[in-house]
Amino acid sequence: MNKNLNKYISKVPFYKFSPDLKKQLQELETNPLLQRMKAVRKEQSNDPHRPSYHYVNPEGNLNDPNGLCYWKGLWHLFYQAYPPEDTRQHWGHAISDDLIHWEDLPYVIYPSPERCCYSGATLVEEDRVIAIYHGTEAGNMIAISTDPLLLNWEKLTNSPIIPSNNANKMIAYDQDKYNVFDPCIWKKDEYYYSLSGGVQTTGPDGKYVAADFLFRSKDLISWEFLHPFVEDDIFTLVGDDGACPYFWPIGENKHILLFFSHMSGGQYIIGDYDKNRDKFLAKNHGLCNFGASTPSGVHAPSATPTENNGIALIFNMNAGKKTKGWNQIMTLPRYLELEGNDKLKLRPAGDVESLRTEQLELKNIQVLPNNELVVEEISSNCMEMKLNINLKNCSIFDINVFRSKDKREFTKVSIYKDMGFNYTFRRNLNIEDIKANIITPKTRDSIISIDSSFSSISSDVFPRPPENAPFELEDTENVEFRIFLDKSVLEIFVGESQCISVRVYPELSDSNGISFFAHGNDAEITNLKKWEMKNIYDENSFLSRYNI
Repeated sequence: MNKNLNKYISKVPFYKFSPDLKKQLQELETNPLLQRMKAVRKEQSNDPHRPSYHYVNPEGNLNDPNGLCYWKGLWHLFYQAYPPEDTRQHWGHAISDDLIHWEDLPYVIYPSPERCCYSGATLVEEDRVIAIYHGTEAGNMIAISTDPLLLNWEKLTNSPIIPSNNANKMIAYDQDKYNVFDPCIWKKDEYYYSLSGGVQTTGPDGKYVAADFLFRSKDLISWEFLHPFVEDDIFTLVGDDGACPYFWPIGENKHILLFFSHMSGGQYIIGDYDKNRDKFLAKNHGLCNFGASTPSGVHAPSATPTENNGIALIFNMNAGKKTKGWNQIMTLPRYLELEGNDKLKLRPAGDVESLRTEQLELKNIQVLPNNELVVEEISSNCMEMKLNINLKNCSIFDINVFRSKDKREFTKVSIYKDMGFNYTFRRNLNIEDIKANIITPKTRDSIISIDSSFSSISSDVFPRPPENAPFELEDTENVEFRIFLDKSVLEIFVGESQCISVRVYPELSDSNGISFFAHGNDAEITNLKKWEMKNIYDENSFLSRYNI
């Protein structure tokens, strides 16, 4: 280890906390860092684009979420933070009892000997939590915490457990062996396993393709390189990389690998974990964003296993406008589960319903063809709306949100019925039909699209093409949409089959209306429920309510 790396000691004040929960709570009440964070959060609260119920860090910029986990009855979210007095990446920390109401805690992992604390994951054991992450200009690092609120972390050996091949590069790269970047961790039998994200030059003409490299260790200190982990990946694109990997079991007998490609965004592979060969056999694949991750798109994942063989998942979202003192935010957490062997289902995770207030319900809204219907009863830029829509013979249906009265600003959500690829056909095709020459076309997937072209009249908002995502739509079923608006965030869940999200930046004070438009034929909104949403930072601290 290069002794010069000690020059990377952080300038951010560091605090050691007691191991006892009651004392920790007392120390947090007067902690100077937390006091500063609260003051900055209050100062930032007047920013019209700063979300009210999506997590955004209290001070400075934000990047990847890291190490989402559940420990001693509480959820912990870590993230790449940029403290004002030392803007290199540290691990920030927030805590929740319901995955929705987040409370800030002091920074936990500081640079040195590494230059910056980049992305990584956690593994919860009975008596401790292990964090593995990439330390730039050093290698992959491990830190361990055992205290009730995960406030104190100790780095194993205070040096990288998997050193970089080239300490002068952010990503260590050896074409003949492996990359060292963005690790995750799990345990099987007597061994700990770790993936390190990266690429291989095994694509056409030696081009990059996504890869994750597998290591194992018995003691977390001495690690053995095994091999590239994923087999039969015919899904990812030439030029993808495997950053921010999270590998966990899902469903009865499958595993999921979530990752981020710096070229084409967040993705997942579902497959079989061959534990004898320590290989992951790719069976199915999907996307987590459907356009560029920047500007204004979904970025990197952080995930952890939950009860019932599910996964809790959260992403950061990139900015589309320069904002003073902050930039990125977190999506709403998502709960993933597997239906059958390859169909991923998702819905909002955590107690979203606890945010609801001021309910409005409308039924049997007739939307006549080619006439915009403005819903005068709704005026909000911070709400949840649940819609059940019967498209009938309408092939394109628009939902305009963040709409100003003069329609100078609006964000268009469009449903294109049966206009997507025939993924349903692929899923239902079987070899016996092919042999018998019985290949009956199935219903094509439909498309949900978010077009932010008219979302803002401001000249400093970075534009992006429409975001288009496929979903299954049966002819006989109503479609249920859960639409979340939060100042500069739009997230839409389509049934339990799809989620699509973008950032938008309305400038006009009245850009809070809703309208509908049915192209060519009529449609019906059989039920519409709308709730105003509370600000998660206005409520009393749940930590202060601990009865100890």
